Amino acid sequence: MDRSELAPLIDHTVLGPETTLEDVRSLLDEAAEHGMNACIPPYAIEEAADYAPDVTLATVVGFPHGQHAPEIKRREGVAAWKAGADELDVVINVGRLKAGDTDAVRDELAELVAAVPIPVKVIIETALLSDEEKHLACEAAEEADAAMVKTATGFADGGATVPDVELMSEYLPVKASGGVGSYDEAMAMIDAGAERIGASSGVAILEGAPAPGNE
Repeated sequence: MDRSELAPLIDHTVLGPETTLEDVRSLLDEAAEHGMNACIPPYAIEEAADYAPDVTLATVVGFPHGQHAPEIKRREGVAAWKAGADELDVVINVGRLKAGDTDAVRDELAELVAAVPIPVKVIIETALLSDEEKHLACEAAEEADAAMVKTATGFADGGATVPDVELMSEYLPVKASGGVGSYDEAMAMIDAGAERIGASSGVAILEGAPAPGNE
């Protein structure tokens, strides 16, 4: 896969707690130059939509722990969409999932999906889940009509793995996120079934890719 094919599959990301608007603008410049999407903090969406109107903007909901009340997540998602977000990445309530309350997990996601006319990706935080729980999380996302499932926030120990991507892709398209920092790592995730890559190192990933016509 060459750079031009890979770039639209990358959500170039800056979500750290110290992220400034200058950081966001720098990331948007890189995304625009290379043809990537951008995943940025909710507070920066409105300015980002004005600054880089041609860049697909994703933002996060219930981030990073997923323990917001369902109504807060819904309102946060609606506010982000109205501010200019093109996609939402929402964190599931891992505690509810682990307690066996999968109906609550599904219903919370379904409320958000129904509230916005844009794709919702569901972050299941694979590093915190058993394989059985990963299946349950993906089932909840699928039943809620989510657009994608995503491996990780990047804030828990552990990120995307080939086995997790293979498991998750049985249910919905997968965004592999967390620890993907090179072209080879990105391609391993895509070969496993990922259709999107979330990474703070999007430029480095593309620099490792062959130029168009040189595969």
